[in-house]
Amino acid sequence: MRPLEPSPPPPGHRSHWATLKDLLPHLWPDDRPDLKLRVVIAMTCLLAAKGAIVVVPLLYKEAVDALSIPAGAETLPAAVGVPVFVIVAYGLARVFSLSFQELRDFFFAKVGQRAIRQVALKTFRHLHGLSLQFHLDRQTGGLSRVIERGTKAIDTLLNFALFSIIPTFIELALSCGILWALYGIEVAAITFVTVAGYIVYTYKITEWRLKLRREMNESDQQANTRAIDSLINYETVKYFTNEAHEATRYDRGLRAYETAATASKTSLSILNIGQAAIIAVGVTALMLLAAKRVVEGSMTPGDFVAVNAYMMQMAQPLNFFGFVYREVKQSLVDMETMFQLLREPAQVEDRPGAPDLDLDGGRVAFRDVHFAYAPDRQILRGIDFEVPPGHTVAVVGPSGAGKSTLARLLFRFYDVTGGRIEIDGQDIRAVTQASLRRAIGIVPQDTVLFNDTIGYNIGYGAPDADRAAVERAAKLAHIGTFVRSLPQGFETTVGERGLKLSGGEKQRVAIARTILKNPAILVFDEATSALDTHTEREIQANLREVSRGRTTLVIAHRLSTVVEANEILVLEAGRIVERGRHAELLARGGVYAAMWQRQQEARQAVEKTEV
Repeated sequence: MRPLEPSPPPPGHRSHWATLKDLLPHLWPDDRPDLKLRVVIAMTCLLAAKGAIVVVPLLYKEAVDALSIPAGAETLPAAVGVPVFVIVAYGLARVFSLSFQELRDFFFAKVGQRAIRQVALKTFRHLHGLSLQFHLDRQTGGLSRVIERGTKAIDTLLNFALFSIIPTFIELALSCGILWALYGIEVAAITFVTVAGYIVYTYKITEWRLKLRREMNESDQQANTRAIDSLINYETVKYFTNEAHEATRYDRGLRAYETAATASKTSLSILNIGQAAIIAVGVTALMLLAAKRVVEGSMTPGDFVAVNAYMMQMAQPLNFFGFVYREVKQSLVDMETMFQLLREPAQVEDRPGAPDLDLDGGRVAFRDVHFAYAPDRQILRGIDFEVPPGHTVAVVGPSGAGKSTLARLLFRFYDVTGGRIEIDGQDIRAVTQASLRRAIGIVPQDTVLFNDTIGYNIGYGAPDADRAAVERAAKLAHIGTFVRSLPQGFETTVGERGLKLSGGEKQRVAIARTILKNPAILVFDEATSALDTHTEREIQANLREVSRGRTTLVIAHRLSTVVEANEILVLEAGRIVERGRHAELLARGGVYAAMWQRQQEARQAVEKTEV
């Protein structure tokens, strides 16, 4: 083991100065002169506090000298008296130092807390602005820990760096300057070498310990991500009786954390022993020199006490400096990890000055659309079709044909790699994403609900809607009677991802949410494929009611759900191979007819089995 080797920077690492540069605009906001004034006052109080504390040893010296017995005298002369002024000044200096420190915190508190809130909010908004692909490639548990540690790191950095490290260096500089001016370069040199040795040693060991800390964080993040992922998929774990498997995976992360944490604790002992030894050697050398000068008569007992007081006064923040430095370094690492999220580019962005979508009926058109998730993974190849206002167009085909990709492109979760998608003649890339998505409502196959009440989940379609509107939407989705039958009604919680509701109930909540949103364009993405036949028929009836008079795109696997569509598109390997109404496609005897035949035979086989 080579403890003095600094650890290599993590992937994507930037200098700590660059990280601080990212933070500074939030501490010195251009649009808030009141906060700038608070920063100035806080810094003035900081300097005043240190100015008061560095004169304390000098006042201590004057008091000791005033009370010292002259050579050859058994007692102090009666005329000397108690140095009241010096002692009172000593007490006032300590009071002023503490008071200015508290005033510094008083004025800066609002600046620091606002900076934490602004960075956290900016990160949260940025994450929602990133592409779907980014979130598919990341795990939510890991992201949440990055944001949590990053915001805490800002608070730690402000408390320790701004109000501990910087004031400590100011105090050290003032103290060394006073010692040099009063007692010569030897005293100042011993003080400087002690301080410099302490700082260099702390830096070297801390750099080594940071590598261990990063390993701890990575292990902690990995274990936490696995735990959250396992708990979110609680039902799946139970289906396959894989509780032991999940515990083993979680324990693997905990074991890695245990190893890194043990090494980190051990290295702390090495750091503390070395720091104590450096301070002890420095204090001993300084006191020996001061004692020699007192004996020679070039220093008074008060000077001896003052030199000792200065060294002890500097040793106190230095002892704390080791901990502070470690925390600041770790805070910078955690902040940089969070700021890396802010630098993550959004794959889909609004064009500068993009207008809102101008709706006029909601005609949807795919014009020679090509799309690939990656250069070697072409999904759509020249898709051309229109959905006139008030009409329903269904897209069917085997899994992997690219059906759901159409919905993702329409919502502009991705941009097409060729061709264009239009709504009422407007290229959706030329309008704002917010206005585009406000115009479209979706009922997906897997309805994921928030761990909140039924009322909240329905109201999510229009957060400003009142309870009456929510209840009307529930009634239109044929879930109102069910909700009112519950003891807590609309205040009933649905559980994580809606686990307390059945598949049909969740779909009706999704339908109610979409009704409340009142979009001009509807997308049903395999909305009933996960339901049983009876529930499917009921939900299909609901969907027909909701889509009446609206531009509707239905993506389906079960052909029985699309027989009433104005046009059916058959997608295969990213191309439209057939198109027409249900009866026309059956009469043609092609791909659609073969799919219909297979599904009918499969349904009949299931019905016979049930009988």
